Amino acid sequence: MDSLKLEIKQLLIDALDLEDLTPADIDDDAPLFATDGVGLDSIDALEIGIVLRRHYQLTIAANDESTREHFRSINTLAALVASQREPVQAGNETTKKGE
Repeated sequence: MDSLKLEIKQLLIDALDLEDLTPADIDDDAPLFATDGVGLDSIDALEIGIVLRRHYQLTIAANDESTREHFRSINTLAALVASQREPVQAGNETTKKGE
């Protein structure tokens, strides 16, 4: 999971042009949208959603109340990515066994 968190941090830095930050500067549990955390805004949230959908083929519902919680920190984003990866990986293993 640590490599996934590092990957997500780098994706956010690149996508949001956070040139003054490195992955090490972003604490895994720091609030992404609070002034005492990373300090991102609602436009950044839209960009993050686009980047995650493109890079990880995620399904993200903008009007879902849980989406705000998924976008709270790097830890919650990584959990979201991991949760949507697992069914795909399990499906691929089933296909291989059935062949």
